[in-house]
Amino acid sequence: MAENEMSEHEFKRHRQFIKPFSRLNALVYRLTGGRLMSQFQGRDFMLVTMIGAKSGKKRVIPLMHVPYKDGVIVVASQGGAPKSPVWYKNLIAHPDIEVQVKSRKMKLRARQVDDAEKALVWPVCVKHYSSYDDYQARTDRNIPVFVCEPR
Repeated sequence: MAENEMSEHEFKRHRQFIKPFSRLNALVYRLTGGRLMSQFQGRDFMLVTMIGAKSGKKRVIPLMHVPYKDGVIVVASQGGAPKSPVWYKNLIAHPDIEVQVKSRKMKLRARQVDDAEKALVWPVCVKHYSSYDDYQARTDRNIPVFVCEPR
């Protein structure tokens, strides 16, 4: 394992903290229309509402806000963990999502980009959250990227 890669053990330890915090964060964000808990490291994030691939239940995930054209870009980085986040499968199975940025809500359709398109949109992702480059360097997997456009 390379020096900057995250081990499976470290990933599980981080996830134990991140999961409950994400739920609390999403709740406060929704209740306040994004006036509270809407930034991480000085960068805006958004709430992405999707349908669970297996459960069919509505899931709300706070993710970095990467505006793109009339929609957003969603990056399945999971901090450079060895595996894609669980919600990655949700977007594949159910690409219709709702995104909330502060009090603005958008109905979008997520589409995973191929490597050629990723090369074009990755600089946009890094411009909005520079840690994405660190995350990609931390893992051997090709971090999935979704362009989400109005439906």
